[in-house]
Amino acid sequence: MLGHNIKYSSSLDDKQLIKIAKKEHRILLTRDLNLYQQAVIQGADAFLVEGSTEPEKLANLAKKFNLKLEIDVAASRCPKCNTRIKPISREKAIGKVPKTTSSFYDKFWECPSCGQIYWQGAHWGRIRRTLEQAKQTSEPQ
Repeated sequence: MLGHNIKYSSSLDDKQLIKIAKKEHRILLTRDLNLYQQAVIQGADAFLVEGSTEPEKLANLAKKFNLKLEIDVAASRCPKCNTRIKPISREKAIGKVPKTTSSFYDKFWECPSCGQIYWQGAHWGRIRRTLEQAKQTSEPQ
C-alpha cells in the first residue's frame, strides 16, 4: 500500500525465498532469525524485522530503509499481486463491491491485474493509526 515493489509468500520454503531474493535482487525481510542468518551466509540481502507490535516493526523498517510511512494511493500497489492500482469511478465499482459500500464511498481503485477493488473503508482508520504510531516510534528521541 505504501507503493513499494514487494513479493510475499507464506508457502515457499527458506531455500526458495533466498533464491528469489538473490535472483531478483530483492531484500529478504523476515522475522525468522535462522532464515535471516542463512540468507546472509548465502549472500542475499536480508533484514531481520524486529518489534513486538506492527507499529514497532514498521518503524524499524522505516528507519533502516528510509521509508515514508504515508499512503499515496497514486503509487499504491495491490497487496494481493503487487500491481499498481488505478482509480475507477463509483459506477464501475457497482456490482463488484457490496451495495452498501458503493452507496457510502465515492473513491474506488482497481487492480488491473487481479481485479481486486479497494476503497477507504473502516479498515482505513486502523491503517492510518498504525502508520501514525510507527512514525512516532521511528522519530529520534
